[in-house]
Amino acid sequence: MVRKLFQALSKEISSIHGTAYLLAFFALLAQLLALVRDRMLAASFGAGRTLDIYYAAFRIPDLIFVTIASLVSISILVPFFTYREEKGEDIKPLIDSVFSIFFAVIVATTIVMFFVMPYLLPKLFPGIVGKDANTLILLARILLLSPLFLGFSNFFASIVQMHNRFFLYAVSPILYNIGIIFGIFLLYPIWGLPGLVWGVILGTILHCGIQLPFIISKKSFPKLRIRIDFASVGKIVALSIPRTITLSTTSISAFALVSMASLIGVGSIAVFNFSFNLQTGPLSIIGVSYASAVFPILSKLFAQGKKEEFREKMISVTKHIIFWSMPATALFIVLRAQIVRTVLGAGQFSWSDTRLTAAAVAFFTLSMIPQSLILLFVRAFYSEGKTWKPLIINVFSMFLTIGLAEVLVYCYGTYPVFAYFVQSILHIENIPGSAVTMLAFAYTIGITINTALHWIAFEKEFPSYTKAIARMAWETFAAAVISGFIAYHSLAYFVVIFNINTLIGIFMQGLCSGIIGVVVGIIILKLMGSRELHEVWQALHKRFWKVEKDTVIDELV
Repeated sequence: MVRKLFQALSKEISSIHGTAYLLAFFALLAQLLALVRDRMLAASFGAGRTLDIYYAAFRIPDLIFVTIASLVSISILVPFFTYREEKGEDIKPLIDSVFSIFFAVIVATTIVMFFVMPYLLPKLFPGIVGKDANTLILLARILLLSPLFLGFSNFFASIVQMHNRFFLYAVSPILYNIGIIFGIFLLYPIWGLPGLVWGVILGTILHCGIQLPFIISKKSFPKLRIRIDFASVGKIVALSIPRTITLSTTSISAFALVSMASLIGVGSIAVFNFSFNLQTGPLSIIGVSYASAVFPILSKLFAQGKKEEFREKMISVTKHIIFWSMPATALFIVLRAQIVRTVLGAGQFSWSDTRLTAAAVAFFTLSMIPQSLILLFVRAFYSEGKTWKPLIINVFSMFLTIGLAEVLVYCYGTYPVFAYFVQSILHIENIPGSAVTMLAFAYTIGITINTALHWIAFEKEFPSYTKAIARMAWETFAAAVISGFIAYHSLAYFVVIFNINTLIGIFMQGLCSGIIGVVVGIIILKLMGSRELHEVWQALHKRFWKVEKDTVIDELV
């Protein structure tokens, strides 16, 4: 029974849209669990000092993950393994060599950071002092196990994706969130804050472990070896270093913004993280799903020299990312208060916390499309083996984001007219710590400029890329604006119908307004003759019709 289950989970999927829809479905499940996780945290602690410590403890382990564990990232290893396999070479010795080097580096780094943590954290988060600083150090030390297991999982995922077994990759985040929820629900009452982070570690173990049966079945489980293929590993490291620095820029930016948040006021780190987590839902479902689904295909097309097909795949995926992300952006901005109150508005999470988080969500949401497209562009460049372009662009954007954050926070605190203007638009008047919204605003500006630079670089390599997307982008933009406008005005109507002082009432107000906005958007796209709407309908209709037909045939047999 168990064997048949893992065989079903390990089934190969080769269609881009089929893979994207699969990843999107499981990303949706993972995000729903993430919402449950955040609601439990918000209800238990509110946006206060406890969650400030909890979220700050992640920063150094996260930085280790993106700097060390990304040396064996999917975006580097998949093209490398695929190229070797296309040539008919045995890749097992290479798998063992890469794993052996990675194991030595990540373990050594973890041990060193364990001892230097007490000296780093007080300087990095000066707003967290005294006994709170000691708690922060303890949590951060436990979380050092996180990059270890996630790094192994990342390595295994490269082998899994090379064989197009996306189900295992898709289900890993679900297990990760289950581990965290287990920690909140069962371990925190026993061990306090350390119990919360032990739940995180459990999640990383599950994230890694789900991929092991398939890896073992393919006889690809890595072994530590002394005789290393240094020539091949050297090539991978040479490609990985620019990619690692590229990833590190995002983590360093977040690190700097969280450090600034620690000085703004109690609860600012929690508000920053809650709002960032909320806007990553659509990003994970749309951007990550499509970028992950197309990456192995782009790698194969480039390895085979099919540049025109490479370009066409990029155009197709870009269109579908924009098609799904733009309406989601409009509705998320309009319904942000309902979303925050539904997900987080319970227990210790106050009305002021809700308003402040909703304001930060508004700024973060503006970067939803740029974040999704960056994921795609970076993978496209990596498919070509061009890691330096994303590196240069991301380093520039990192400094820009941090600099903008400093300037915006300064202006917010120095010029009352500017602060009043922002507060009036976002309805956050007289709420302490509202300067945290400037960190979200700076992040969005930096990400948008980052995307624009990536787009320009790709356009130079593949002329007419922008022209092929322009019509669809304008159609979708028009539909999204009208959809958001209708959804916004629908909110007032549903206030009369539902009691918005209850969870069900506020949820139904947002849901019904959102549904009306979506229906109006679909009608607008239909009237404009949207090709993408037709393609999505055909793909879904064909998929469900095929399932129904196959079921009938199975019953007849």
